[in-house]
Amino acid sequence: MQQQPHAIIVGSGIGGLATSIRLQVKGYQVSVYEANSYPGGKLNILEDQGFRFDTGPSLFTMPQLVMELFELAGEKPEDWFDYHTLEVLTKYFYPDGTSIEAFAQPRAFSEEVERQTGEPSERIAAFLEHSRKLYDITHHVFLERSLHKLSTYTRMGTVISTLRLPQLDPFRSMDQANRSQFEDPRVVQLFNRYATYNGSNPYEAPATLNIIPHLEFNMGAYLPKRGMYQITESIVKLAKKLGVKFHLNTPVEQILVERKKAVGVQVNGASISADLVVSNADVVPTYRKLLPDQPHPERTLTQPRSSSALIFYWGIGAEFPELDLHNIFFSESYEAEFACMWEEKSIYHDPTIYVNITSKLVPEDAPEGCENWFVMVNAPANTGQDWDTLIAQTRQHILDKLKRQLGKDIEPLIRTESILEPRTIESKTSSYQGALYGTSSNNLFAAFLRHPNFSRKIENLYFCGGSVHPGGGIPLSLLGAKIVGEMVPTATSYRLHP
Repeated sequence: MQQQPHAIIVGSGIGGLATSIRLQVKGYQVSVYEANSYPGGKLNILEDQGFRFDTGPSLFTMPQLVMELFELAGEKPEDWFDYHTLEVLTKYFYPDGTSIEAFAQPRAFSEEVERQTGEPSERIAAFLEHSRKLYDITHHVFLERSLHKLSTYTRMGTVISTLRLPQLDPFRSMDQANRSQFEDPRVVQLFNRYATYNGSNPYEAPATLNIIPHLEFNMGAYLPKRGMYQITESIVKLAKKLGVKFHLNTPVEQILVERKKAVGVQVNGASISADLVVSNADVVPTYRKLLPDQPHPERTLTQPRSSSALIFYWGIGAEFPELDLHNIFFSESYEAEFACMWEEKSIYHDPTIYVNITSKLVPEDAPEGCENWFVMVNAPANTGQDWDTLIAQTRQHILDKLKRQLGKDIEPLIRTESILEPRTIESKTSSYQGALYGTSSNNLFAAFLRHPNFSRKIENLYFCGGSVHPGGGIPLSLLGAKIVGEMVPTATSYRLHP
């Protein structure tokens, strides 16, 4: 009886977990090696004195990409995973006292923006329709297939998309495009914010990124019924049921290569053979640490990194009915804020603050009468800043700003506090410089400069996760896993043609 081909996955972030299921379903025996004591990477959980926090991604879009994993395994997704559909995507608060509820229904949102700012609802509707068109043109090329395979460019769909290239508006920045569309600066600021969804700068990133609002307004936003960590939990349970073997607290020391072919990994000084290896680790440490003797794609590895984050997990001893699941408190000057982050490599004294409160929909995430606040500001990648001073200053700036905006002193209400910042993001998840999304998308060719999902020089070596194509965040990491799953031959084919 022939032995199953063995696939090793380095790292158990969401991309690695999804890849493990796809390869196990294709007939491989999959082993996942994870340096931490828990799976999930950034998509993890923190519990403290009755408060529960999702530590990483807090927005859930494109749930079909999760459900598809269960369908591939012959399971009914609803038996494993369920979620709330959001009626309000985000509540926006401006320094001048304006507030906007971003209703999930596009027409209701357009009318709300007109009520609060005077910006004609027709312009909002036209913008969201344009965002839809951007997605229709690009998704099957930029998101669902490798940009580094000739076969992608010989497809008729790619040819058609190429002919529609001018519609992608790639030669203007997001900010330039949005200022030409809207008169009210508050509306421009709202849509410029979507550059942060992949760690980029709206004053530099191409206007093509205006595709991102489509994922929320036209496709919907959601929250798993037990919080975001339910995504990790359910996928891990499915992987184990299928036979995937997890090795936690087991860092990989090296990816083994013989005759330009990946043949396994080294763990605790011992060699473990494999027929193929998939790195879910950040592409920079994958090469620098795990492939020290192999040629390194320097042009890719030295691309500017995306932004990072400074996150405070606060257990709050009060309830705030004026807040929703997702809340944004905008800065007075968005341009100055981004200049501070990207040029000075610091955090602006008046940062835009994101407050996520899952206890609004998952009451058990906080004790009765309390709320679990995930408080985040964008931060630069770690290049050796004085983080201790910067964190202390920013914490006070956040507290002062929330006190002004909410009319209540928050600090006395904080019952528990934990902090995640660029240094600890790097140490806990091996994300180079603590960058959340690998490289930034601050130039026209950024998508093409991301590392491909395979190695051109090392056979049977593949890559998934937020630092490679198509990008970071839950949906793109799941799509990257899908690309890898489609590239790898079935186990039967592998046995015939090793």
